[in-house]
Amino acid sequence: MKRLYEKRERRLRRRRRSKRSPYQISDRYRLVVYRSLRHIYGQIVNDTKGKTLIASSTLDMNLQEDLKKAGSKIEKSIIVGKAIADKAKKKRIKKVVFDRNGYLYHGRIKALADGARSGGLEF
Repeated sequence: MKRLYEKRERRLRRRRRSKRSPYQISDRYRLVVYRSLRHIYGQIVNDTKGKTLIASSTLDMNLQEDLKKAGSKIEKSIIVGKAIADKAKKKRIKKVVFDRNGYLYHGRIKALADGARSGGLEF
């Protein structure tokens, strides 16, 4: 149990460190990623107004048909990333800052970022 607690504390420490950075004041929006054991979530946030502009996840009903065809969670993450990029295009958002929320840039987090990049987002 102590090991799980330490692992969670390390992630939260990385998360707090990334939140202190000056990108929250910048003119770009922030693409925030959260992952659970089964799902992955992404949203584009306006930090100056404190509002979520775009959100997508593996629970999104519009993506269920594509997600059923995907075999792994990494493939599902790519689909979610592309969906976020498509929604961002419709709202004329091109440049964002990627906030990995304390997670290591590896696996599903990297797959979501690559999917968003292939969909047209720049970060």
